[in-house]
Amino acid sequence: MYSKIIILHFPAEVAQKALVCQLTIKFDLMFNILNARISNRKEGFMVLELSSATRSGFNQGVKFLKDQGVEVSNPEQQIFKDEEICTHCGACTAVCPTEALYIKRPEMEVIFNKDKCSVCELCILTCPTRAMGLFSKNTEEVI
Repeated sequence: MYSKIIILHFPAEVAQKALVCQLTIKFDLMFNILNARISNRKEGFMVLELSSATRSGFNQGVKFLKDQGVEVSNPEQQIFKDEEICTHCGACTAVCPTEALYIKRPEMEVIFNKDKCSVCELCILTCPTRAMGLFSKNTEEVI
């Protein structure tokens, strides 16, 4: 199974079309919507976890989206957890939409699974000790 998180930007003229659903019908892809919104200008934004049995199927689905006018990109940033300042309060686990942050029991330790992270940044806003942060892949520095 090949799976990857991608970011889709829909121009206004295609934002109301059911393009993501067609990924399942035409290319046998599975998707999990991690974040989505439509602006007041009717442009769309969506973060998807897209999965396929083969990398080729995944690439065909992404090509289809691009051919329809959808801008497809990878997250340019990633979330990190500073283990030294984390107090394991669990506040971040309450807001994490993908369960990338969870409490390991019985230790009551907050665990961060980067592979499940959708880079929604809710954990950064919620963390009282600022143990959660943003790291830029392009510049390789903490933001």
